[in-house]
Amino acid sequence: MKNFKLSGFFLALAAPAAAAVVSIIISSLAVLATHKSPIEAYKTMWAFGTESASLMQALNTATPYYIAAIAIAITFRAGLFNIGVEGQLRLGALFGAYFGAMLVLPPVLHILFIMLIAMSIGGLWASIAGYLKVKQGVSEVISTIMLNALAGGLSSYLLANRFADRTTNSNNLSTKKIAASGQFPDLMPLLNKLGVKDQPGGGVYGMLFVAIALGVTFWFVINRTRFGFELRATGTNPIAARVSGVNSKRMTFVALALSGAVAGLAGLPAVLGDTHAFNMGFRTGIGFSAIAVALLGRNNAVGMAISALLFGFLEVSSRALELIDVAPETYVIMQGSILLSSVIAYEVVRRYKITLQSRELAKVVGA
Repeated sequence: MKNFKLSGFFLALAAPAAAAVVSIIISSLAVLATHKSPIEAYKTMWAFGTESASLMQALNTATPYYIAAIAIAITFRAGLFNIGVEGQLRLGALFGAYFGAMLVLPPVLHILFIMLIAMSIGGLWASIAGYLKVKQGVSEVISTIMLNALAGGLSSYLLANRFADRTTNSNNLSTKKIAASGQFPDLMPLLNKLGVKDQPGGGVYGMLFVAIALGVTFWFVINRTRFGFELRATGTNPIAARVSGVNSKRMTFVALALSGAVAGLAGLPAVLGDTHAFNMGFRTGIGFSAIAVALLGRNNAVGMAISALLFGFLEVSSRALELIDVAPETYVIMQGSILLSSVIAYEVVRRYKITLQSRELAKVVGA
C-alpha cells in the first residue's frame, strides 16, 4: 500500500506536468506558424508579465474569473452545467450599479447593498433555468445558453433606454457614477506599506479579498457541511440521493439559484473598483473563460485560484507579443491548449489510477 500511495503522489504531479508540456508544444507550433521564435515570445511575455503593473493587472483579471469559476463549480458539484454565468454577472453588475448610484449609505453598508442587489438579480435570473429544470425537465445547458442571449439584449436595452445617465455628453452610455461610499477601495495603501510603488494602471481591486473569502466559504460548505454533502450526493447519483432522503429536485434548484447569486458578484470588481458605473465598455467573456478556469481547477477552491491566476497572467502578458509582431490572440491558443491537454491528462491519469487500484485489490484478495 505504501508503494501505491507513492505512485498516487507521482500521478498527481504527472497530470499537470504532462498538460504543461503538451500546451507548450502546441503554443510553440502556433508561434512558429507566424515565423517567430517561441523562445523569444515566451521571454517577452515573462519579462512584461512579471512587471509590477502587469502583475496587478493579472490579479484584477483573475479576480472576476475566480468568482465566476466558483459559481460554475457549485453547479458542477451538483451534476449541473451553468453556462449562463455570463448573462447573470452582466445583469447583476448593471442593476447593482444602477441602484447603487441612486442613494448614499455609510461606506460598508453601501457596498453590501450593491452586492446584495447584484446577487439577487443573478440568483433570480439563474432561478428561471432552475425552475425549468425541476418543473419541466428542460436541460439547464440549453436554458442557460438562451438566457445568456436574453440577458445580453436586455442589458443593452435597459442601459440605452432606461438606466443611462443623460446628463453627460459622452458617446459611451453609462449609468450614473456610484457615490464614494459605494466604491470599493483598492489595495494600494496596503501594498505601499509592503514596499510596492504606485503604478500608472492603478492598484489591485479590493474585491480580491471578497474572492478569497468566497473561495474559503466554498471549500468549507462543500466539504464540511450537510448542504455540501447533499449537493455532492445529488451530483454523483440523484436517484441514490433521493432514496437516502435528499430532495434532489430542491437541491438542483438551489444549486442553480446559488450559482447565479455568486455569478452576480463576478461583474462587480471593475464596477466597484474602477469604473464605478456600468457602461458600454463592460468586459465581456468572463463567464465563458471561467468555465475553463473551473474545469482546469478541477472544481477545487485552490485549484481554481491557481487556474485563474494562470489565465490572468497569460492574458496580460500576451499583450507584449505585439512588440515582436506576434498576434496577441495567441493567448487564446495557449488557453485552449492548456485546457484541452489538462482534461485529457487528468482523464488518462484517472483511468490509470483505477487500474492500479484494481491490481492492488487483486493482490490483497489473492493473498
